[in-house]
Amino acid sequence: MNDARFRPVTPRDRLILAVDTPDVAAARAAIEATRGSVGVYKIGLELIYAGGVELARELVGAGEKVFLDAKLLDIDNTMAGAVRSAVALGVDLLTLHAYPRAMAAAVAARGPAKTALLAVTVLTSLDDGDLTEAGYRGTVAERVAERAAQARAAGIDGLVCSPQEVAAVRAVTGPGMLLVTPGVRPAGADAGDQKRIATPGEAIRAGADMLVVGRPIMNAPDRRAAAEAIVAEIAAALG
Repeated sequence: MNDARFRPVTPRDRLILAVDTPDVAAARAAIEATRGSVGVYKIGLELIYAGGVELARELVGAGEKVFLDAKLLDIDNTMAGAVRSAVALGVDLLTLHAYPRAMAAAVAARGPAKTALLAVTVLTSLDDGDLTEAGYRGTVAERVAERAAQARAAGIDGLVCSPQEVAAVRAVTGPGMLLVTPGVRPAGADAGDQKRIATPGEAIRAGADMLVVGRPIMNAPDRRAAAEAIVAEIAAALG
C-alpha cells in the first residue's frame, strides 16, 4: 500500500463501523452515538441506494473517515467512471471485486488521489460449497490467495478477506497492503449470516489491520460502549 493513502495508527483507527441501514436518519443517529469511538464509517450498498452517497459527502466534509463499500465490478470504462466519481466524493476507502481487469481499470482511474482501493477476495458469507455451487474450482483459501496475488500485481492498496485467511494473505502480499476483515464478532455474539468469523482480538493477532463491525454495535443498547469495548480488545491484541 502507498503510505500516502490510508493507514490506521491508533486502535480506534482500526475499527470500521458498518452503518448498515436503509434509513439515513437512522444512520445519522448511529454515527452521532459513536462519533469519536470508531475510526471509520462504512456506507454499504443498503445505504448507498437510500441516500448514502450524499451522507458520505456530508461525513467527508465534517472530517470523518469514510469507507464507501460499493463492491464495484463492471466493464473497464464503467469501472473507471465509477471510481472517478467515488474519488470526487473524497472517500478514504473504496471497494471493488478482485477481478484483474476491474482492478487495473480502477487503479488507472484513481490516479494519485487519496482514496485507497480495497479488493474483495471472497465474501465472508461464502464457504467452499458455495464456491462450487457458483461454478468455481478449488477452495475458498485457494481463491483468496490467487486474488490476493492478482491484487498485489495490479497495484491495489488493500484487500478485504475473512479473519481465517489473513495470515495466508499476508504471506502472499507482504507487509505493505492494508488487510481489512469483516466477519468480526465479539465473543458470544450471534454469527448471523457470516460463515468465516473471528473475535476482534483473534483477527488482529492473525494480522488484520482494520476490522469491520456492524450488528454487534448497531444493535447494541449502548452503541458507544460496544464500540469502545471492541477498541479496547484491539488495543490488548496489539500489545
